[in-house]
Amino acid sequence: MEFTFNCQRYIFYPLDDDSYRKTFANKEVGGVIITADFYPLILGILILVSSLISLRAGISVAIVEIILGVIFGNLGFIKPESWMLYIAGFGGILLTFLAGTEIDMDLMGRKLKESFLIGFVSFFVPFLGVLASTYCLAGWNLTASLIAATALSETSIAVVYSVLVETSLCKSETGKLLMVATFITNMGTAIVLSVLFMRPTVYTLLFYVISILAIFLASKYSLLIFENPKIKDKVVEAEIKYIFLLLLVFIFFASLGGGQAILPAFLLGLFMSRHFQENSQSREVKTRLKTVAFAIITPIFFIVGGMKVSIPFIIAAAGIFIVIFLSRQISKFIGVYFVAKRFLDDGQMYTTLMMSTGLTFGLVACLFGLNAGLIDQATYSVLTGVLVLSAVLPSFVAQRWFLPIHSEDHVAEKVNKNNK
Repeated sequence: MEFTFNCQRYIFYPLDDDSYRKTFANKEVGGVIITADFYPLILGILILVSSLISLRAGISVAIVEIILGVIFGNLGFIKPESWMLYIAGFGGILLTFLAGTEIDMDLMGRKLKESFLIGFVSFFVPFLGVLASTYCLAGWNLTASLIAATALSETSIAVVYSVLVETSLCKSETGKLLMVATFITNMGTAIVLSVLFMRPTVYTLLFYVISILAIFLASKYSLLIFENPKIKDKVVEAEIKYIFLLLLVFIFFASLGGGQAILPAFLLGLFMSRHFQENSQSREVKTRLKTVAFAIITPIFFIVGGMKVSIPFIIAAAGIFIVIFLSRQISKFIGVYFVAKRFLDDGQMYTTLMMSTGLTFGLVACLFGLNAGLIDQATYSVLTGVLVLSAVLPSFVAQRWFLPIHSEDHVAEKVNKNNK
C-alpha cells in the first residue's frame, strides 16, 4: 500500500497476488492510481454518511446523497463506473415501481381531473418556457433547445416518492395525487421525446408488447407467488427477486427497442398496488422491498445523479445555467401553482414545489441527446446541473417550510427523537 497525500497518489492492493495487482492496480485518474475496491468503499461511506446527516438535520436523505455526489464527484474521490450507472438506472426504475404501488385507484378515479391538469401544465408550460429561453436567449440551435425543453419539463418521480416516504405523506391524499400528477408529467415528456427524436423499430413494438403482457400477467397472477406458503416469508426472498426480474425484463426490452422502462415500471406498480394494500397479507413484501431499495440501491441512484454534475462546465457557462434554471423553475411555478390553488384545499405550495423537482427522466433524455450527438458535453453538463439543482432546492424548501400540517408533526417528532 502506497499513500502520498500531497501528490494525490494512492495505490491500494487488496490482495498480495501479483496477477491481481497487475490486472486491477493500473487505473489512473488525475494522477491517482486506484484499484477496483476503492470506489465501492467511498460509495459505501457516502451512503452511510448521507443517512447520518439526514437524520441529524431532519431533511430528505435523497437531497444529502445528491449533494455529496456532486461534491465528491467533482473532487475526484469517486467516478461513475459502468456498474454504478446500471445499478443507479435500476434504482430509478425501482423507485418508480414503488411509487406506483402507493397509488390509490379509487382516489385516482375521483381526482383524475385535478391530477391530469396539474400533471399536464407541469409538463407543457416548462416545455415552452425552456424552449424559448434556450433558443431565443441562450442562442442554442433548435434541436438542442428541444432536447433541453423535453428533459427539463419532467418531474422526478424518484425524488417525489423518496421525500413523500420520509415524511409519511405517501399515504395521504396529497401524496397520492402528487404521484399521479408526476406520472402524467413524465408521460408527456416520454411521448414528446419519442415523437420528436426516436425512430421506432420492430424491437420498439416488441418492447411495448412485452411490457403490456408482463403488466397484465403480473397484476393477475402475482398472488400465486405472494400467497404461496412454500415461497412467502422465506429467507430467500423469492417475492422480491420476482419483482426485480420483472423490472429487469422492462430494462432489457426497453434498451433493445430504444424505449424507456420508467413508464411501464410505474404502471406495473399501479396495477399491482391492490396486492400491497394495508389489509393484504402480501403487504409485508412491499415493506421488505422498500428496505432493500432504500438501504443500498436508491442511494446509488441519487449519488450517481450528483456525480454527473460537472462544476467546471457550469462555472464556464454560469450565465446560461442561471437563465435556464430560472426559466424552468418560474414556468413550473406558474403552470402548477394556480391550478393547484384552484383544485386543492391544502398543500398548494408544497405540491407546486415538489412538482418543480427534476432528475429521473430528465437525465434519461439528456443522455439520449448526448449519445445521439444532438447535444455536446458542455450542454449535457449544464442540463444535468439544472436537473440536480432542481431536485435539491425545491424539495428542500418544500420539506423545510411548506409541509402539510399533518406531516409536520411527524417530521418534528423524528428530529426530536434523533436529537435525544
